[in-house]
Amino acid sequence: MSGGLRIENREAEQVHASCQTEVEVKHGVGLHARPSVTFTRLAKSFPCSIEVAVNGSDVWLNGKSIIKIMGARIRKGSMLKIRADGILAEEAVRALKGLIERNFDEEKKHGRTA
Repeated sequence: MSGGLRIENREAEQVHASCQTEVEVKHGVGLHARPSVTFTRLAKSFPCSIEVAVNGSDVWLNGKSIIKIMGARIRKGSMLKIRADGILAEEAVRALKGLIERNFDEEKKHGRTA
């Protein structure tokens, strides 16, 4: 029995992680309303905590809060640090970085470049 418990604990440790990355915002107007909603909606789809720091700031914002993300007034050229802690942290960071690198998929949705 105890062997089975150890395996379950080991699996839980592998799933619970911390991860961080940095990415430049290249979207024409930065994280205005639509990209902020897209970002926070994706962030909320992960069970881990997600935080964002802008341009090297020591202030970490809740990446799941539309108020915090829009309030940060993140513009084109801003450098974002994205960190996640918890279950699926690595996947969350990878997905959010990809979203930013793809300009929030706005070209596909609206048939124009941002």
